[in-house]
Amino acid sequence: MDHQLFEPYQLGRLQLKNRIVMAPMTRSRAIDNLPNELISTYYQQRASAGLIIVEGTAPSINGCGYCRIPGIYTEEQVKAWQQVTTAVHGKGGHIFLQIMHTGRVAHPHNIPEGGNILAPSAIAIKNGHIYTDKAGMQPYALPKEMDQEDIDNAIEEHVTAAKNAVAAGFDGIELHAAYGYLVEQFLSPNSNRRTDAYGGSPVKRAKFLLDLCSALSEAIGADRLGVRISPYNTALDIGAYPEPDIVETYRGIAGHLNDLQVNYLHISSQPQLPASFLKMLRSRFNGSIIICGQMDNEKAQEVIAQNLADLVAFGKPFLANPDFVERLKNQLPLNEARPHLYFTPGEEGLIDYPFYQA
Repeated sequence: MDHQLFEPYQLGRLQLKNRIVMAPMTRSRAIDNLPNELISTYYQQRASAGLIIVEGTAPSINGCGYCRIPGIYTEEQVKAWQQVTTAVHGKGGHIFLQIMHTGRVAHPHNIPEGGNILAPSAIAIKNGHIYTDKAGMQPYALPKEMDQEDIDNAIEEHVTAAKNAVAAGFDGIELHAAYGYLVEQFLSPNSNRRTDAYGGSPVKRAKFLLDLCSALSEAIGADRLGVRISPYNTALDIGAYPEPDIVETYRGIAGHLNDLQVNYLHISSQPQLPASFLKMLRSRFNGSIIICGQMDNEKAQEVIAQNLADLVAFGKPFLANPDFVERLKNQLPLNEARPHLYFTPGEEGLIDYPFYQA
């Protein structure tokens, strides 16, 4: 079998030790939205990945829809993240911060004082509930429809967050435009009913994403910017929309991101994406492509060999195996993840998974 997965890869100005990426996964350990020593240890343990993409991190108080997610909008948070980046770099790793504005995926109990729940349209998520530390499971709140000032402010908040991430020592940032959060809420006709420049056609619904990427590229450099997308996602009431519309939406996005010379495009393949769709993205985007979604060694080698992706991201296996790269390379058994501890506040289920011992 080809072993390109374990060979070095040049990602922009970064020389990665392998093509394996640790996918961003919310872990809910940031008490008061502040990174801590537990989080630093967690990422340091997993620094054998070619690239670590840190869990979704709020660019402002308005983006803190979940309880205990970290932020990157205060000096205290920047200083706290510095211990994380220093720990990972000390192990020879590279690390990007994922900036995630939750938009309407929120409840007032989780939003810090003074924040607002914002979305492209005043449409609440009807299916499911969201956890709050204060009152347990609650219905999703009705968001305020963003006006132009809200949109301008959100873009500026993302720019400030990106600059803060660079100041904290991150090698770059990933803009979360997937899984039903704010940016994808603009992309989807089910959550975006606007009639202005940010709503209607696929081109207009993509304007918020492209405006963000232009501003971020100018602020920190396109070589420090990656974008995560989840075509065909139906979670969090995003819902399915006609395939020609999806193809047109992401064909345009890939072309614009290519023009900006964005570093990478991170694609979620859940649900499974048609090979023709991946080939279309590859033809439109000349930067690096990361693919993520229920991968194993064989599938990962296959997508690289077929030139559908340059890097492969793994989620839950990294969560439960701090030495996942070594286990994957040597076909060693994996620790089983403990789902009931995914989002609890302590070290259990975070940094207590054992390294392999023969």
